Amino acid sequence: MPRRPSATTLAHLLLLAVVIIWGATFVLVKGALQDISPLLFNLLRMALAFIALAIVNHRQLRDINRQSIVSGLIVGLFLAAGYQFQTTGLSRTTAAKSALITGLVVVFVPLFTLIPAIRPQGTPPPRWTTAIGAILAFCGLLLLTTPAGTSWRNLSSSIGAGDLLTLGCAIAFAAHLLSLAHTSRKVPTAQLATLQIGTAALIMAVTLPLGGRPHLTLTPRLVTALVITSLLATAAAFTIQSWAQQHLPPTHTAILLTLEPVFACLTSFLVLHEHLGRRSLLGAALILAGIAFIELFPSEAPIPTYPA
Repeated sequence: MPRRPSATTLAHLLLLAVVIIWGATFVLVKGALQDISPLLFNLLRMALAFIALAIVNHRQLRDINRQSIVSGLIVGLFLAAGYQFQTTGLSRTTAAKSALITGLVVVFVPLFTLIPAIRPQGTPPPRWTTAIGAILAFCGLLLLTTPAGTSWRNLSSSIGAGDLLTLGCAIAFAAHLLSLAHTSRKVPTAQLATLQIGTAALIMAVTLPLGGRPHLTLTPRLVTALVITSLLATAAAFTIQSWAQQHLPPTHTAILLTLEPVFACLTSFLVLHEHLGRRSLLGAALILAGIAFIELFPSEAPIPTYPA
């Protein structure tokens, strides 16, 4: 009989599958946004994911207490903000740019931990390597989002609205991860995952009018995107990631997650035929270098990972 793979091997394979799915979702959502308004897509995605998690975790949800509810509300607030910014920004920029800018969450997390009140307990301040990674990523962001010849005076007007919204998404996701680091040890995983997704869905329902009049055209492309993003990229991915990180060293997890923008760029090239010019390619390379530098040379405590 063939030997069953070890927990470590299975964790590597499952987390790699999650990263591939996360990378591919940028292209899926980009196509789906031709049939649905961004905020309505987010609402349907989170509502379906919440229903799935509530069914799977219904037994664990019987023991919910006040701390679980408060933690779910806080974490879900930042999660909702991240997805609202990301999807709205994706409708106004390319899938490749969206993935690369979203990846900057890995840069923002250690930078935010410079503030003692935000830093999770037991986490040391960022090392000097974080500064190098942040500088590389910032230079890459400027090259990726601005045309040649842009001066400092017209810098803000040269960056596209979609890119700015996606940058807001990276900041919100960083806040989500830091709030998760503060709460994940105090609340059971099943409860926290379900409650934060439910909170995000509720916030998305309340903020739906902010995106203007919603529109919806039911197409196979839209249904496919909703099923994959809600069930695989959200409900299943959150569960798999939580399990896999129990069996993997932080450095292995970090290396795998740096591949998400790579898979997103590759998918956008193969499916949407999106091309980056030389300047944008250099910017993309610098962003990936900055992300990899921070992930491969972290502080003594691991940097939290991020969803997509």
